[in-house]
Amino acid sequence: MDEDALRDKLEELKREHRQVDEQIEVLSRAIPADFMNIARLKKEKLRLKDLILRIESSLIPDIIA
Repeated sequence: MDEDALRDKLEELKREHRQVDEQIEVLSRAIPADFMNIARLKKEKLRLKDLILRIESSLIPDIIA
C-alpha cells in the first residue's frame, strides 16, 4: 500500500476504534450490563488498536543511527 492509502486506512481504523469504544460505554451503563458483548467489543477494540499501531509504525521513517 502506498502512504496515502495507509493514512486513509489509519483514519478508518481510528473511527472504528472510537465507535467500538462508544458501544462499550453504552453497554456498560445498561442495566443489566451485557458482559459477553462488552468482552467481545473490548477484544475488537484491542485488535483495532494493534492494527492502528502497526500502520502508524510503518508510516514512521526508519532512522539509521
